[in-house]
Amino acid sequence: MARNDLKDKVVLIAGGAKNLGGLLSIDLATKGAKLAIHYNSEQTQAAAEKTLAAIQANGGEAFLFQADLTQVAEIKRFFDETKARYGGVDIAINTVGKVLKKPFVDTTEAEYDSMFDINSKIAYFFIQEAGKQLNDNGKICTIVTSLLAAFTGYYSTYAGAKAPVEDFTRAASKEFGQRGISVTAVAPGPMDTPFFYGQESDDAVAYHKSASDLGGLTKIEDIAPLVEFLVTDGWWITGQTIFANGGYTTR
Repeated sequence: MARNDLKDKVVLIAGGAKNLGGLLSIDLATKGAKLAIHYNSEQTQAAAEKTLAAIQANGGEAFLFQADLTQVAEIKRFFDETKARYGGVDIAINTVGKVLKKPFVDTTEAEYDSMFDINSKIAYFFIQEAGKQLNDNGKICTIVTSLLAAFTGYYSTYAGAKAPVEDFTRAASKEFGQRGISVTAVAPGPMDTPFFYGQESDDAVAYHKSASDLGGLTKIEDIAPLVEFLVTDGWWITGQTIFANGGYTTR
């Protein structure tokens, strides 16, 4: 089977219920993949069920998996259940993240722990489990943030907790490459989703919209095709973080 052929491939998506994850779930299912869609809590259940219904309405195959992935055993259970249903996992995508915009001196220990659990710990053990359980020639992709290339304040725990994922990606690409597994990270600019607006004032939103060379915020429709490329035709790209932000930041 060609590497770019998604028909009957098994795709596991952490945070696959809504926003970017939801769009990826629906798009990949439309192209013939079987989807395992994770969502975190009852608050996201309705969105998850809507995404599942959209897939099934188009004749696609998918199932939902609810769990708090900061519990590492739940990451393993997600992969185990997917393999039990579909016989294996070919592609693993992690879109999970949490934003906190807060002055350095006001950040609490509890906030720090939560931010690193969600943005860093989940990413590490998700990649680890993918390395154990993916079929040969599989693909791993993690969503990070373009703030990794920014020089700014107020996002110390968000950018700080996402930054290690670049090193996780490089290390995993070296260790898993002998099995033909590619490992990448994608760093979007500020995305036009509720995930973004909950942290920003009107003035900050206006600034972020003006900061990209191409104008406006990043759309999930800008990012989904890139992720899909990296887990299909773009498999030769590995160990790298791709900044996709319309010129918002660069290195």
